[in-house]
Amino acid sequence: MRATPLAAPAAAPSRKKRLDLDNDLDTERPTRKQARIGPQPRLPPCTLPPSPLSTPADAPAGTTALRLGPYILLEPEEGGRAYWALHCPSGAEYTCKVYPVQEAQAVLEPYSRLPPRGHVARPVDIVAGPHHLYTFFPRPHGDMHSLVRHRRRLPEPEAAALFRQMAATLAHCHQHGLVLRDLKLRRFVFTNEERTKLVLEDLEDACVLNGPDDSLWDKHACPAYVGPEILSSRASYSGKAADVWSLGVALFTMLAGHYPFQDSEPALLFGKIRRGAFALPEGLSAPARCLVRCLLRREPADRLTATGILLHPWLRENPSPSVAPPRSRLWEADQVVPEGPGLEEAEEEEGAREAGLYV
Repeated sequence: MRATPLAAPAAAPSRKKRLDLDNDLDTERPTRKQARIGPQPRLPPCTLPPSPLSTPADAPAGTTALRLGPYILLEPEEGGRAYWALHCPSGAEYTCKVYPVQEAQAVLEPYSRLPPRGHVARPVDIVAGPHHLYTFFPRPHGDMHSLVRHRRRLPEPEAAALFRQMAATLAHCHQHGLVLRDLKLRRFVFTNEERTKLVLEDLEDACVLNGPDDSLWDKHACPAYVGPEILSSRASYSGKAADVWSLGVALFTMLAGHYPFQDSEPALLFGKIRRGAFALPEGLSAPARCLVRCLLRREPADRLTATGILLHPWLRENPSPSVAPPRSRLWEADQVVPEGPGLEEAEEEEGAREAGLYV
């Protein structure tokens, strides 16, 4: 048996990392990614019979539905590589991410390194068609980027409760031999409507380590989150330390409402990152300021490890709240996360440009 092929993924864009030059918190866009190659697990065969195309009654007007076994795939997301999906028997909603089938082993291998529960969202179903791999993930309730974009600065207790989960996720992945590489606020998604529980959305860009050496050579990254050693070094760099830098950028942004390094010109932006000079916002507690500085140190060896972050006094002084914070009007309005005007058009224009971060 084989799944009904989808028309759109046949011309799906390459997953090669491209340089995203937007540094405004309002305009960060998702990026296409390159899977890492590692030991290859067995791929489950496709056992779903082909089904006719149909459109559910509650689908938006004008929506083109594509049938894949018990699933209906509706409008595309992330530039056409992911779809909003409905499971017909249960009515459950999922996000379906589509990959060329030849990349299947590299896409799935990082998940085999981690225990089955906690910290990272995992595909609940996988369908292998003749040309594409379809992975179905639970639909999140928004992400950290959209929350910070609307809320701007988060109060320290709330920021600490969320950041603790982000740091625990990073420590969990590092302990099991994974470097996340493309680490940013958008990658952390909420699993509950109250928006208090976070997981990493997937392991799509993770690099699998085959020993204690975490040296990496490729220099692809999101510019707002890239570490100075990636920009300055012509040799290898520590993947784990680079992840910690990116997590530091995320923490700064949660507390300040903007990135620590910003400029519309890439050369000027990279110069600021190389120098490592940034201004912390007023009103932050001393422990919060200390933690940000411990993560955004120019020398990778001077940064805290992911495990060390969890022992920092700022996280100890801000214990996890037992109740969810109050839901403001802005919180309610953000249940359906808007992408902002013009981002779809800009994404299409960027699609033709593929550039690394080599300098």
